[in-house]
This record gives sequence, C-alpha cells and structure tokens, in this order.
Amino acid sequence: MRKTDCEIHLIISKSAKLTLQLETNYQIEDIYSLVDVVHENEAIGDNIASGTYLVSGVIVIPCSMKTLGGIRNGYSDNLINRVVDVNIKEQRKVILVTREAPLSSIHLDNLAYLARIPNLFIIPPVLTYYQHPKTIKDMEIHIVGKILEKFDIDISDYKRWDYKK
Repeated sequence: MRKTDCEIHLIISKSAKLTLQLETNYQIEDIYSLVDVVHENEAIGDNIASGTYLVSGVIVIPCSMKTLGGIRNGYSDNLINRVVDVNIKEQRKVILVTREAPLSSIHLDNLAYLARIPNLFIIPPVLTYYQHPKTIKDMEIHIVGKILEKFDIDISDYKRWDYKK
C-alpha cells in the first residue's frame, strides 16, 4: 500500500525479477501496482536517464555486486546503471542497498571507493535488534525506515534508537 505523495519510478532487472519469483510470494504485477512509472532496464534512452529529468535521487534495492561494479566503473550499459551514474554526476542522493555475503576483497574495494562519493549512501540490509523486533516484517520496516529517512520520508512503524527505554 502506497503511503507517500512522491512519484515513484521503477526499473527492474531480469535478475531482480528472478529473485522476486524465487524469494517472495509477490508477483511482478504486485510490485508494478506500487509505483507510478515502470521503465525497462534496456530502455537506456528513457527520460530518467537524463540529468535534466529532476528527481530527488535513486535507490537501488537490492544492489548486486555486478551492479555495484558497473556503478563504480561508470559502466552504464543498462538503465539502472545509467540512472545511478547520472544521479552521481548531478550530486543527487544515491542509496545502494547491497546484498551479498560474504564479501570478497573486490566487493570491499568497490564499496570503499563508492562510499567516498558525496550523497552516495551504502545501506546493507543489516538486521538490528535494539527495536526488539517480533517478526521479519518488523526487521524489514527498520531497514526500509533507514533507507527512506535519507529522503526525509518517515514511516510510522520505524523505531529509532532510544537507549533510555
């Protein structure tokens, strides 16, 4: 269910579609219903591939190590990498929700390089327990809350650290 007024564009790779199918009970139509505009990853000439198309930023979730490597090297052979490249160039917010374990030295080098770019944030979906989650959904809300707060979007169930409790 949508809870924000911002316009949401989606680019979903073939690998992400496969991951959706293998790891969730969602259908691609369920995901499409949550966004305003769907772009094909091969459509590298779409409007969001231009720096003149105003956006608040981009979130890549999940961000594979393949995509991360392409981003690090400016290899924009698809729309996902092109949009990230443009947002880095325009110094807009870029959130990379990386997903891999364990990390190789190549992954770590790529992450360290990208972490030095202004307005680029790497937010791995790390589980935390200080909010006393009771369900997997509680943990997911926490990760999504951390991501969206970078865009000043607050979700009601997101619990921040409170050491006085």
